[in-house]
Amino acid sequence: MSKTTQRKNQEPSIQAMVWYKEEDWDTLKTLFTDSHMLPGKYSDWLLKAEAMVKKVESCGDIVMKVFIDPDTFPAWCKEKGKEMDMHARTALAIEVATHQSFGPKV
Repeated sequence: MSKTTQRKNQEPSIQAMVWYKEEDWDTLKTLFTDSHMLPGKYSDWLLKAEAMVKKVESCGDIVMKVFIDPDTFPAWCKEKGKEMDMHARTALAIEVATHQSFGPKV
């Protein structure tokens, strides 16, 4: 059985992706300890992020965009003992996706 056929027979998985609002971009970049790893302009980041969404969705998975909020992210990092970097952003995205997928239904 090919990987494509195998993939079609599987349930789609949820892929949490860190996402940013354009109006938060500059503020967030001043907060992140690894901001040098991100593109300088929001439009450049968005092009790459949208390409990744298409790639994930073309495999049959579902993308959950998890927005990083400059007002709440620093407190979340402090509470979790995390540096404000890629690892913390990823951990937040996974936490939100897990809560949304398996958390209490209201």
